[in-house]
Amino acid sequence: MTTLFLLRHGQSSANSGGVLAGRTPGVHLNETGHKQAASAAESLANVTFDAMVSSPLERCQETIGYVAAGRRRKVRTDDDLIECGYGSWTGKSIGTLAKDPLWQVVQAHPSAVQFPGRGGESMLGMSQRAVAAVRHWNAKVGDNGVWLACSHGDVIKAIIADALGLHLDQFQRINVDPASITVIRYTPLRPFVMQLNSTGSPMERFVPPPPKSGRRKKPSSDAVVGGGAGRGKGSR
Repeated sequence: MTTLFLLRHGQSSANSGGVLAGRTPGVHLNETGHKQAASAAESLANVTFDAMVSSPLERCQETIGYVAAGRRRKVRTDDDLIECGYGSWTGKSIGTLAKDPLWQVVQAHPSAVQFPGRGGESMLGMSQRAVAAVRHWNAKVGDNGVWLACSHGDVIKAIIADALGLHLDQFQRINVDPASITVIRYTPLRPFVMQLNSTGSPMERFVPPPPKSGRRKKPSSDAVVGGGAGRGKGSR
């Protein structure tokens, strides 16, 4: 089974200003965002990653930089984890965009949305390339791999929706806060969402234990009937 830690970038100057940054270059973390990224790094301090991957945009690179500090593993950049291409919506205030008729389609039927203008991407296309990136890195790190991906709110929500088996039109029900961490474990039969939108709690408890006596145990795709004992003492 492969374990993915999804990290959203910390609060940016665009977030605090109520602006849809999209793929605009030069959007950096603000003071709050730097503190959030440092807190996320503390939560992940005892997790060893087989790969650390990020969107190319500065706010993600800055956020994952806190996690990477002091580690020998290099951060890899994957363009398929970049923010959705919002086209002519990019750079506009959220208040202005909320008055656009397309806004309601984004809320209720995102799988039908194609953002207007140059560079406008469909939300379905965004979802497909993000999920494909996860599949690629899952295969790259292997069945017992643990990896970190730093990306953007809508991209992460699309990955979570896929893991939950939700249609993209339901992904607006998911909340992903700045610098939050979501953990997904991929097994042969199904993914398990182990933690959702967490801030400020240690994450090492989600790393699978190593095989005992050098024997590799076949990963289970089964959900424990009744919910099980959790991952504390006495869990299985």
